[in-house]
Amino acid sequence: MEKEEREAVCPLKYALNLVGGKWKLPIICILAREESVRYNSLKRKLCGITNMMLSQSLKELEENGIVHREQYNEIPPRVEYSLTKEGRSILEPLDSLSEWGKTHMDRMQTQSPYCRECRDTK
Repeated sequence: MEKEEREAVCPLKYALNLVGGKWKLPIICILAREESVRYNSLKRKLCGITNMMLSQSLKELEENGIVHREQYNEIPPRVEYSLTKEGRSILEPLDSLSEWGKTHMDRMQTQSPYCRECRDTK
C-alpha cells in the first residue's frame, strides 16, 4: 500500500508542474496570441525575465510537447517558437481558470489591475 501511494501521481499536480512557475504561463499566453514568436520578441514582452530563465522555460515547455522550436538555417540564425497542438489544447482550461480568477478577484475586491495580456482581452 505504501509503495502504491509513493508512485501515485495526481493529474492536477502533474499538469500544474508542466505549466506552473513564474514564467511558463506568461510564455504560453504570449504564444497563444501569435502564430510564432522570435526569442528576442518573447524576451521584450516578459519584463524582468533573464536569458537563462527564458531559455530554461522554453526548453522545458518544448521537452513536454507544449512549445515547438523552429530553427531556420540562415545568416543571421533565426529561431521561432509556437504552441504545438498539445500546447493549444490547454488554452481552453486556462481560459476557464482565468475567468474564475477574475470572478474571485471581484468578489474579494482585489484592487490589483489585470496584467497586460488579460487587460487586452477584456
